[in-house]
Order: sequence, then structure tokens, then C-alpha cells
Amino acid sequence: MDIIKTLTEEFSLKAFQVENAVKLIDDGNTIPFIARYRKEATGSLDDQVLRELYERLCYLRNMDETREKIKTAIKEQGALNEVLLEKIDSACTLTELDDIYRPYKKKRKTRASVAKEKGLKPLADLLYEQAPDCPDPLTAAAEYINEELSVGSAEDALNGAKDIIAEIISDDAEVRRRIRFVCAAHGIISVKATSEDAGVYDMYKDYSEPISKIADHRILAINRGEKEGVLKVGIDFDRGKAMFIIGKTHIKEGSAATETVRSAAEDAYTRLIFPSIEREIRSELTERASNSAIKVFSSNLKQLLMQPPVKNAVTIGLDPGYRTGCKVAVIDGTGKVLDTGVIYPAPPHSKTEEAKKIIKNMVKKYGVRIFAIGNGTASHETEVFAAEVIRELDCGISYMVVSEAGASVYSASKTAAEEFPEYDVSLRSAVSIARRLQDPLAELVKIDPKAIGVGQYQHDMPPSQLSTALTGVVEACVNSVGVDLNTASVQLLSCVSGLGPALAKNIVSYREENGKFTLRTQLKKVSKLGPKAFEQCAGFLRISDGKNLLDNTGVHPESYPAAERLLNLCGYTDDDVKCGRVAELEARIYEKGETAVANELGIGVPTLIDIAKELMRPGRDPRDELPPPLLRHDIMSIEDLKPGMQLTGTVRNVIDFGAFVDIGVHQDGLVHISQITDRFIKHPSEVLKVGDIVKVWVISCEPAKNRISLTMRKEKIFNEKE
Repeated sequence: MDIIKTLTEEFSLKAFQVENAVKLIDDGNTIPFIARYRKEATGSLDDQVLRELYERLCYLRNMDETREKIKTAIKEQGALNEVLLEKIDSACTLTELDDIYRPYKKKRKTRASVAKEKGLKPLADLLYEQAPDCPDPLTAAAEYINEELSVGSAEDALNGAKDIIAEIISDDAEVRRRIRFVCAAHGIISVKATSEDAGVYDMYKDYSEPISKIADHRILAINRGEKEGVLKVGIDFDRGKAMFIIGKTHIKEGSAATETVRSAAEDAYTRLIFPSIEREIRSELTERASNSAIKVFSSNLKQLLMQPPVKNAVTIGLDPGYRTGCKVAVIDGTGKVLDTGVIYPAPPHSKTEEAKKIIKNMVKKYGVRIFAIGNGTASHETEVFAAEVIRELDCGISYMVVSEAGASVYSASKTAAEEFPEYDVSLRSAVSIARRLQDPLAELVKIDPKAIGVGQYQHDMPPSQLSTALTGVVEACVNSVGVDLNTASVQLLSCVSGLGPALAKNIVSYREENGKFTLRTQLKKVSKLGPKAFEQCAGFLRISDGKNLLDNTGVHPESYPAAERLLNLCGYTDDDVKCGRVAELEARIYEKGETAVANELGIGVPTLIDIAKELMRPGRDPRDELPPPLLRHDIMSIEDLKPGMQLTGTVRNVIDFGAFVDIGVHQDGLVHISQITDRFIKHPSEVLKVGDIVKVWVISCEPAKNRISLTMRKEKIFNEKE
């Protein structure tokens, strides 16, 4: 297989883009580095396309390896011919290759292999031929009676021959391919409950749906129900269609052996072909649903990580609790812990006034501007308490409810223990909650992405596949934002292109021993950080107050000479950059001609444009360009909601059938996919992403079930009222 040609066609790219991308990957370059600093080579492919290209490249290479192994194995059996060779070379999936190899694969003991050991292969061949002059099957079988080989009768011999014929039919790759295709197109997923009470799977207790139409989230739901023993799942398929396909190839009418072969074909389908195809189709459905869920999870995670930070604001983190109280941590604008404590505003203690006094003193002492409240146990009571404190202080403080997902995992981790050895687990959680509001990316990279909880059925996903995808998302986000070399944690540095935990620790150790970095080139002095690692990481690391202003930009050190010549060519100095006086830089480049300037500097046009953008906004954070998070000052309860009420909320999770929106009443409301827009959409992510600030209207509210239905279609509310 010509892998480059295949990738070019599948991704609708130009050959040079694929060739260069593959070469860069094979040379040990990271995806973020290729996407950011090798745009000329790849035609400006973004990191997402590059990751998908890499995944497909690995699959195709694995296929080629499998192809060669199959050829070798069949050749050793003396069965490789031109027809078989062509089939192997033209196979497009591993399943097709497996079907082709099936007849030649060494099988464990089967009914057919036992029959062959009894010397019944010649009888099977005779009957399978179905010649017009074929003798009566039982008469022919009588010649193979052999007491020593446990063939005691003609019936025994005939049954053994039928087992061999059944395996021949089962091993037919083309028959399997056609039945699999027709079954996938016309088969039905059938679900039954194993008991009367199906619990959360009640809608699936007696459920069926065409394979071709079943939604991914329903596949994952019934898989989980089956795994828990609540549901029994199978595929219903018209047996007649399958037998017609088998008959066209393997059954010849007009022979005394026809009915014997037909009987063997029935057995082949029932015992061998259909169970195998059923497993394959369900496996393909699960793989499809898992890939879809992982994409949704990845998209949600990216949006969560890229939420705008609340910078330079002293923050109180509140980790709510009942019996053990609400843990408090005061954090300055850089994330440094200023104070901690425990208050008891919620039952059973209900020491509300004492708690107010403690919080008010902290607010006044440290100049607190924001409360970050965890959304776990006792969150609602803590939110009510915080709203009362804000109202009584009346000094412009706001609050935000922050997802606690993964906070307990982090608090009990070795990372947290090393970072805050003086605090217990609960106080570390309060610190993490506050920091999540101040800088979501820097804090959430310390937590296993799977524990962050912005997906759907993430615990049912293939662990390695999910981990690879989410790690890629974290890496992409960290590198797109950039990392402060002098303040970043080991966890944050570990996500930088070309680094990893070991080099990240070495960087922090160097920083602790030698003080702040003043130049990017000092990275070369870090233990075990060689030229390749420096090339990959340098452009993503920032030094805000260093000796070279370019070290605080995304300009790669290899392009420093070009950046300096560009400033000179356009009549600017370093001081102009520092003081923000280069707003016309892009305009001057366009006046001179992008291609002409790029040629004069010896770089490509994409690199030229990137350098210009960095010089115009040194130290820029792409997250600053996004709408700020929605901060609140007061609180409503779920009982306050009325149908038709208009609210503003924050999208917290996007899933296959809708989106959950935080509207400030502790319980997130669901906007079903049909209520997101008045046009048809295949998935909510076409319109919404995590962190979006949206206007919604209440459709219905069920406090007893903690269920809120929302719509983003204003006309839906007014039409119903009319």
C-alpha cells in the first residue's frame, strides 16, 4: 500500500503536506512544534489534523506489517498465489485481512479439525463438489466407517464431513464481507431487561433499533447496562438474506449432495458465521461510539482548559462540606496561599454568624475580590452563605461556582503533597478550587484528564485511547498558551513540547539552584536538555522580564535574526515593541508585499505573519481574547424558577443529546439538542462549547427530581404561551 497516497486521498491534502508531515514526525518532532513552527513544510496543517494524520499513519503501518506477516505465513504453507496476493494487497481494513487469513490460520481444536483427523476430508470434498453424478451421501459416507478412529456409522462420517464443509463456508472471506455489510445495513439491535426493574435503563428494557440508525450515546448506554448485567443485547437479522448470500457461492442445485451442503451451510451460519459477525458489528459500533465520545470529551476538555483566567485577583476558595465544615483558602493574584481556615455555615453546625465574621475579616485583610465555590456536597448552602456575605459587605465582590471534578484526586496525590506539605488534604482542595478560577489551565494540568468530568461515559472508554487523546488535548492547550519559564510548575512544564516529567523536574531544580531564567538559551545548561529538546520546547516557554524581549513571545529562537531584521526593515526598535508602538507592523508588511518581505528575510510567509503578530503583542495570552467567565453576585434557588423565565448561564458540559447549563441554581439545566437552535444539527458541539455564556429560557422545572429543562429557542416559549 502506498501510505502517502492513501493519506493524501483520505485527508484531501496535497502530497507534499503529507510527505513532509510524516517525515517531520519520523524525525522525532512533536505535533505542537510541527503545527507552530513548520507551517511552510506542512502547508499550515493545525495540530488536530496532524494528530489525526499520525493516528491513521500508525494504523496503516500496522496494516502493512500485518499484511507482510500474513503473506509470509501463507507462503510457508505453500498456498500463496497471485489471486491471494492481490486480495491481501487490496484489503483496506484489518478485519478484511483477518477474513482473508482465516482459512490459513492455525486454529485451536474444532469440530472440523477433529473430523479431518478421522480421515473425513476426502468425503467432505466429494460432497462439497456437488457433482451431478455424486452418490447418495450416506452411501458414500459408509465407506469411511472406522471404529479405530471413532467413526462408528455412516451418520457419524456424514456429520464429520458436514463439519468440515461448514468450516469451509465459514472461512469464505467474500461471504463474510457480504453478510457483514447486509447485516449492518438491515440488522436490528435488540435489547431486553434481565429483570422487571431495569432502574436507570428502564427505556431499554424492551428496546430495538436499526443498526444503521442507532446513536452513539445509546450504544454506550446499552453496553454499560449489559456489562452491569441489567440488559441482554443481541442482533436480529433475517436469516433468509444470509442463506441467500451463502447459497449463491456454495450451494449447487441438482446434486444428491445439495441438501447435505445446505444443511452444513445452515450450521455454518448459525454456529460460526453469525456469532462472529455479531461480535464484529457490535465491536465496530462500540469503537465508533467510543471514538465519538472521546472526540466530545476532548473538545469539552479543550474548552474547559482554555477558559479565560481571572488574573491578578485575590480569591477565596471555598470547599463546601457539612459535618467537616467548609474549608477556606485565600490565594493572592499569583496563586500564592495567604491564609487558610475552616468555617461551619451549613448544618449540622450552622455557625453562620461566626463563619461570616471569619470570611469578612479575610476579605478586608487581604483585599479579596472573588469567591470560588466548589460544586460538591453542601455547595448550595455555601453559595447561599457567600451571597449573603457579599450582600452585607456591598463592596463589589462576586463569586463563581467551580467544578470540583478531580479536586479530591489532586488533593490526595503525591503532587499536592509535594506542593503543600504543610496543609492537609481538605485544605489543598480549597486551594485548588481557588486556583481553578484564577488559571484553569495551570491548575487542571495537575489532574488526570479522565477525572475532570466533562465527557460522557468516559469510564467505559478504552483507557489507553482515551488517555492518549486527552493528553494530546492538554499538550495542545498548554503549548498554544505558552508557559512562564520562571513560575510554571513541574506538571505544567511536563506538558510543553519536547519536555516531559524528567526534564521538567530538571528545569525546576536548575531554577531553584540558579535563580530565575533571564534568557531562553540558559535552558541549554539544564541537565539532559539537549539540542533536540531545546528546539522543540524553546518557542513555547516565556520569560516575561528577561534580557531579550523576544523571549517573551512565541517567536522561536531560530527566527530571532529574522524578527530583528523585520523590525529594522519596518523602522521599529526594541523599545517600540516594549512600549506597544508597533500596531502598524502588519500594515507596513502588506505595503511592502508579504512575499517580498518574507523572501528578503529568508523565511516563509506563514512564519512572517506569526512573527509580526507576536511582536505586536508580546506576552499575549490567547485566552484573553475570549469572553470572561460569568461571575455572580446573588443567588436563586430551583424553587424560584418559573416556565418562560429568561436566564443567562454558562455551558458546563456538551454531550450527544444536548448541553448542561449552569444558571446559578446549583442544579445544571439541560438544553436538549432539539432546543438549541431552530435549524437541524447533528451534534450540540456544532453550536455550543464548554464555557459559552448563553441566554436560555425555562421550559419546566421539577425540584423533587432536580430536573430543569431549558431552551435556547425564544420562540418555543412564546409559541407555547400562545
